[in-house]
Amino acid sequence: MTDDIINVDYREKIPNNVNLTEDRRVLKALEGWHPGYIDWWQNMGPEGFQESLVYLRTAVSVDPKGWAKFDYVKMPEYRWGILLAPHEEGRKVPFGAHMGEDAWQEVPGEYRAMLRRLVVIQGDTEPASVEQQRHLGKTAPSLYDMRNLFQINVEEGRHLWAMVYLLHKYFGRDGRDEADDMLRRRSGSADAPRMLGAFNEATPDWLSLFMFTFFTDRDGKMQLESLAQSGFDPLSRTCRFMLTEEAHHMFVGETGIGRTVQRTCEAMKAAGIEDPNEIEKVRKLGVIDLPTIQKKLNLHYTLSLDLFGSEVSTNAANAFNAGLKGRFRETSIEDDHKLEKDIYPVLKFVDGEIKLVDEPALTALNMRLRDDYTRDCAKGIERFNKIIERIGVNFRLVLPHVAFHRDIGEFKDVHATPAGILIDDATWQKQKDQWLPSTADGDFIASLMQPVAEPGKFASWISPPKVGIDNRPGHFEYVKIAA
Repeated sequence: MTDDIINVDYREKIPNNVNLTEDRRVLKALEGWHPGYIDWWQNMGPEGFQESLVYLRTAVSVDPKGWAKFDYVKMPEYRWGILLAPHEEGRKVPFGAHMGEDAWQEVPGEYRAMLRRLVVIQGDTEPASVEQQRHLGKTAPSLYDMRNLFQINVEEGRHLWAMVYLLHKYFGRDGRDEADDMLRRRSGSADAPRMLGAFNEATPDWLSLFMFTFFTDRDGKMQLESLAQSGFDPLSRTCRFMLTEEAHHMFVGETGIGRTVQRTCEAMKAAGIEDPNEIEKVRKLGVIDLPTIQKKLNLHYTLSLDLFGSEVSTNAANAFNAGLKGRFRETSIEDDHKLEKDIYPVLKFVDGEIKLVDEPALTALNMRLRDDYTRDCAKGIERFNKIIERIGVNFRLVLPHVAFHRDIGEFKDVHATPAGILIDDATWQKQKDQWLPSTADGDFIASLMQPVAEPGKFASWISPPKVGIDNRPGHFEYVKIAA
């Protein structure tokens, strides 16, 4: 393997490890797209901090042993690049009807439209989350957290570049139009919304950000893992490297929720409050009560479940059969990777009841991926419960039932409690504020969102992290705001 494939060429306007200089057509197209992207970043990126110096990591290589360097940079000057994981010699299509054939280096003609749609849907989520989070810098609970937010934002920007490169290189005029549309759509817009529902929701406060990066970025991980199995090799290599960066986004979510839970429990202990349901007493301590954290968890988990689409889906079956999108960690599953005769149990709404029904495994791929996702989420929730247990508070966070609060799939037309008990519309309307954040809950959380910009200091509602980024000390100035 040659060095120039692993290391990133930063002499170019668009840093890359795909020899862009030798592909004049694509280079010219991307250089044409670049000003629109910068314009979008200036208008829709983090508001009020475009001139600040932020201690960011930048990918300098795709070698897992040492791929990033840290330095202060102004975000509009961040070096967004195109990075693909190293080429695997002799790689084969690992599943579907083409299993065992050589992985494709060009788009197979008969799957062109399907593949383009997979790339576009993945690509559209990346700028959407930047737009959703653009106001949060102003209420950051510390410089450490602010820096983490901006790191996520610049990397979502890089992930957009990754998908736009694929569109420009492999999809001609259609690809160029799709790339332009990525900069035209806006999260929450009435006229040109983002393509997936969860990416049109507001992210009004930092607990929402932590829930989003824990739950929604975890969906991103599952989708990227599935696409990293693709028989279309450039997509596989692109997603494999994106997963390296995605890990940090979920780290921010998990440690953010964990630090919020820890601070609440410690404040309750110090004040001698035994009952977590004494919400007003707990809130007077300047922390977020555990029942409200549970409500936020209910909301973000269910919004993220909808991102998996319908439990039974011919689209998912077609993408699998075509060798374009596999299952989570496809190559480590012990079966024939064709699923022609396999079945998979799916929770369905049948004759007014929730029942497990055996479906063909091929059409139940979304359900399987969602089950993998739920197991992954549950491990994180257990880690939060260990924090609560260790401090000695009597409370457990739980994932709600998959029939609760759904807009897509089997349960979109029913109402269920978080325990999965079916209820009528009147009961739902009366009780939903017990299960989902109310306007009053949102107002209370918003009241705590006071910015803290002194190095080493943290807002009242969150604990400091165990260790700093890049092994920096606690008082390190992660963002030089007035640069």
